[in-house]
Amino acid sequence: MTDTAKTLVEMTGLEQLRAAFGGAGPGIGRTMGFKVVEIEEGRVVFSGNPGPEVYNPIGTVHGGYAATLLDSACGCAVHSRLAPGQGYTTLELKIAYHRAMTQATGEVFAEGKVVSLGRRAGFAEATLKDAAGRLYASATSSLLVFDR
Repeated sequence: MTDTAKTLVEMTGLEQLRAAFGGAGPGIGRTMGFKVVEIEEGRVVFSGNPGPEVYNPIGTVHGGYAATLLDSACGCAVHSRLAPGQGYTTLELKIAYHRAMTQATGEVFAEGKVVSLGRRAGFAEATLKDAAGRLYASATSSLLVFDR
């Protein structure tokens, strides 16, 4: 590390996310097969292409796949607005499932946006849509913001 390189504690949330997704990205994305598409302050988009490896026993994509994408989108949207030295954790995640996904659905996009961010709490919302804009799931999230 050079003298000018920032440590994670010195970086803003947006800088941390850009550093994390500049490489292979966090393990959950590799495990679930999704990747970051866009990162900006207060907004994050992930994409994934669900296949049989995330199916449930009834032959559709497991709801946990959508929940993971939506939780990641909400959390990272709030993360992108954090000041240096701050962290967060999800307190509540509410998901609505609008239609079933299969591998025929193709690529899906989870877009998370900050609704509001205060000193101790953040609120975010996210949608999961296919390339044609059809809604598959949506979420709202409450997040605890804390000093590290």
